[in-house]
Amino acid sequence: MIKKEALIFGCKGALGSGVTDVFRNAGFDRLYLFDVKIENRSDEKEIWVKTGDLATAGEAARAFEVIEPAQGKLLFLFSTVGGFVGGKKVEETTSEEVSKMISMNYLSSFNILAEFKKKVEDSSGGSAMFTSAYSAFSGEAGRAAYGASKAALSYLVEAGAEEGREIGLSVNAIAPYILDTPANRDWINPGLVETLIKPTETGKFILSVFDNYNFISGNIFKLRYRFRNIYKDTQ
Repeated sequence: MIKKEALIFGCKGALGSGVTDVFRNAGFDRLYLFDVKIENRSDEKEIWVKTGDLATAGEAARAFEVIEPAQGKLLFLFSTVGGFVGGKKVEETTSEEVSKMISMNYLSSFNILAEFKKKVEDSSGGSAMFTSAYSAFSGEAGRAAYGASKAALSYLVEAGAEEGREIGLSVNAIAPYILDTPANRDWINPGLVETLIKPTETGKFILSVFDNYNFISGNIFKLRYRFRNIYKDTQ
């Protein structure tokens, strides 16, 4: 019987926590949960791994030491790793801030994908899903460094999908606009809350892609908004 194992990077954030809750009930034989805010521990079903700076190739390699590839095993990875610096015009943005965005949003994912490919190559296949951003698709004032770093991630996904064909690995990304998180609810117009996509809904969508990993690859899925409940007055 084929075994299925899932890896979640950034499991303690708002998005990562919601996806983790969904994955726990999705029938995976084992979950590997990675975050800078946890301590190493394990039980029969879950292995928690404290990570450092994944933009460092050596740190990414160390994180993947817990993964045991094998024929007869499928590996699935979701990563929320990234960060945001914005609100400044191009001439106000420092080179250090640009480097920080490239490091957090591109290099970290590059290293994660590089290590994951090695594990999948020695297994029976798998899929990776990264977290890009809606900002990667069109220029926005005050987000030049952030948007460019996410656009670079999108290119990595497409290139990784082409390379992955040789080893049965599909690579995709989600590109959220505004997700329904406590931090976003603090500033968004209350009338728009019901249009926000929930982390658990995102998790279910990712699972649907993983269920069809063998032919869905190279896509950046825009997650802009959810439809309002037009039936709410009659329920």
